[in-house]
Amino acid sequence: MPKRAAVVLTVVLMLCSILPCQSKAVSTSAAAAILVDADSGRVLYEQNTDAKMLIASTTKIMTALVAIREGNLSDMVTVKREATLTEGSSMYLKEGEQLTLETLLYGLMLCSGNDAAVVIAEQVGGSQAGFVKMMNETAKELGMVHTSFANPNGLDAETHYSTARDMAVLACAAMENETFARIASTRTVTIGGRTMTNHNKLLSWSEGCIGLKTGYTKAAGRTLVSCMEKNGQRLVAVTLQDGNDWADHQELYAYGFAAYPAKRLSVLGQPLRRVSVKDGAQKTVALVAAESFSWPIADGERLETRLELTDTLTAPLAAGTKVGQAVFTLDGQEVGRVDLLCGESVAPRAESALAVLKLAR
Repeated sequence: MPKRAAVVLTVVLMLCSILPCQSKAVSTSAAAAILVDADSGRVLYEQNTDAKMLIASTTKIMTALVAIREGNLSDMVTVKREATLTEGSSMYLKEGEQLTLETLLYGLMLCSGNDAAVVIAEQVGGSQAGFVKMMNETAKELGMVHTSFANPNGLDAETHYSTARDMAVLACAAMENETFARIASTRTVTIGGRTMTNHNKLLSWSEGCIGLKTGYTKAAGRTLVSCMEKNGQRLVAVTLQDGNDWADHQELYAYGFAAYPAKRLSVLGQPLRRVSVKDGAQKTVALVAAESFSWPIADGERLETRLELTDTLTAPLAAGTKVGQAVFTLDGQEVGRVDLLCGESVAPRAESALAVLKLAR
């Protein structure tokens, strides 16, 4: 006889909609732009997002992420003459100078040092070519399908390009790394005998800005990737070839936070609902979320949470046992799910326990 399939029980838990908001439409001066909710990945605004374009020094987001992942921040690195001759923005390294990898990363992200990028690449990748290979492998891993890196600093090259969408993917991943986020959010630092100030003016101009990276070449124009956090919600904005980037990012964030406030649907370890228990010493058990989940919603959108239990809950139950999932839908379309755990142990009813003992004799 075939094994009986698990019974799926669906319980509607919550139906909600946000109050009307008074946000206005937004536009930018950029050739390409995107605004993304970092936690959910939902795109809140997009403009020419998949066009392959030069990205200038926003490249260094990937350089820093790979170096942090693969390198050792405390390693002492000796500067070679080649690095000191690198064109463009610089942290003014000197031949023979010794610095930690961490100091070089501050020079990379705050001063946008092209010289620092070369030293970092050779230290972590063995050579610039070896490091670029690591950059492209990481891009593939992150799903940056329209991106190609040719160098670690963002100097113009035919095979060096990305898109606004891919750069947003990179930024969201990078900001999940605590070391990267710490460096990218630093306004000014004195380290390794140098005092360095971040080129990202939004860190000072906009409350809640926590990164990321500026960029400019004559061919690429002004490029900017930034990250803003407000009321626990984190947004990422990318503009490419934008002469009004500072103002555009501020406008994008004002729009995003007003038009798409995040609705928290579950909190790690917090009960979502009590459900019935068969043959238990108590009639119900609290089901708790195995992880937190939130989603940005606009005026008129409706979010629903339902509980899917893999079977009827029957005592005994141990706290922490997975018993199903909470499924979150936006206007009927699934946007996420988290595991459901028993929030407490439930012993069997006395008579049920006695019956089990009798059968065992």
